[in-house]
Amino acid sequence: MARTTKASNAVQRLKERSKGAAYSMVSMADGRFFLTRSDGTATPERLSEPMEIDAFVAFVNSLEKQAPKKVSKLDQAFEQKLQNAKK
Repeated sequence: MARTTKASNAVQRLKERSKGAAYSMVSMADGRFFLTRSDGTATPERLSEPMEIDAFVAFVNSLEKQAPKKVSKLDQAFEQKLQNAKK
């Protein structure tokens, strides 16, 4: 069950990055996944071949530009201290 959650969370993040495009995943009986996109027609477009979980998540993450990671002021200060210590 956790495998499906990991894959569905990746697809959900893709939908958020693509401003709500109609992406969905299909889980196969053998534990592999593939990605589809619907453009309003009866048959969704298949975007990938069936893949294992890690390959599927990597593929989905590569489709749209990733959101920049949030960095706190404390993290920035810590990074600065690390940089200064290396000098």
